[in-house]
Amino acid sequence: MEALGNMIFTNAFWFAVIRATTPILFATLAAVVASRAGAINIGIEGMMLTSALMGVIFSAYFQNVWIGLLFAIIFGVILSIVLAYFAFKLKSNLIVTGIAINIFATGGTVFILSALTGDKGISTSLNSLVLPNVNIPLIENIPVVGEIISGHNILTYVAVLAIVVMHIVFENTALGLRIKAVGESPDAAESVGINVFKIKFIALCISGAFAGFGGAFLSMGYVSWFSAGMTAGRGFIALAARAIASNTSIGSLLASLLFGFADTLSNYLQAFSIPVEFIHMTPYIMTIIGFIVISIVNTKKEIARKKKMMN
Repeated sequence: MEALGNMIFTNAFWFAVIRATTPILFATLAAVVASRAGAINIGIEGMMLTSALMGVIFSAYFQNVWIGLLFAIIFGVILSIVLAYFAFKLKSNLIVTGIAINIFATGGTVFILSALTGDKGISTSLNSLVLPNVNIPLIENIPVVGEIISGHNILTYVAVLAIVVMHIVFENTALGLRIKAVGESPDAAESVGINVFKIKFIALCISGAFAGFGGAFLSMGYVSWFSAGMTAGRGFIALAARAIASNTSIGSLLASLLFGFADTLSNYLQAFSIPVEFIHMTPYIMTIIGFIVISIVNTKKEIARKKKMMN
C-alpha cells in the first residue's frame, strides 16, 4: 500500500492521468452537447472507434497527420448525421440506432482494416503518423507543475480549449440558448419559431466532431496505431461522466479527471500482485460508484425541492 501511495504521488502518475483523461473528456463533451439538445448519443463509442481507424488510414495514405485528424473528425460527424437522420427524420428509436452504430463500428472497423491492409486486429502494416506533443513556454520550466501540465499531445490542450468554447457557446450565444431550449422543452421552443430538428441535428454534429477528436487521440496521440475495440468502453464511460457533470462543460472536466484517474490507477496496479480481472474492473467500478453518488445527490435535491414547495 505504501508503494502504491508513493507511486500515486509522483509527477509521472499525474501526467498519465491527464493523458488518460483526454479521450474521455472529448467523449464527455460529445455526450453533454447531445444531451443538452435532448438527444442521448449512445453511438459515441462507435463514432470514436471509426474515427480512430480513419485517422490512421488517411494519415498513412497521405503521410500528413493533419489530414488524418481532419478525416477522423469528418467520419465522426458523418455517423452523427446518420444517427440524426434515422432518429429524427425516419423516427427510429434513438437509443437503438445508437447501439446499431456501435455494433456496426465494432465489426466494420475490423473488416475495413482487413480489406485494406490484410491486418486483423491491429494496423501494423500502416505507416500512420502521430500528432505532435506541445511544450508550453514558461510553464515547462516550473518545477512539478511543468512536468505535469506541459509536454502533452496537442489534442489535450484542444480538449481544454473546447471546454471554454462550449461554456461560452452555452451561456453567451444564440445557438447555445436554442440548444438548451430545445433540450428542456421542444414544444415550447417550436412554438416560438425554433426549428427543433435543425438544432438537434447541429448538436449531434458537434457531438460527432468531439467523438472524432477523441477517436483520433486514441490512435494518433495515445498510441500510434489502431487496434480492434481500442475505445474500451470510453464512450459509455462518457455517458456516466456526463451525468456526474450535470450536463455542464466545466463539470465535464472534473468528471473526466475522475475516470482518467481510475484508468491510470488500473495501469499502475499491474505492477502489484493484484488479480488482472480486478485491475480491468477499476474504471467500470468507478463508473458504478459515480452513478450511485450522483443518484443520491439528485434524490436529496429533489426531496429538498419538494419540501420547499410544500412550505
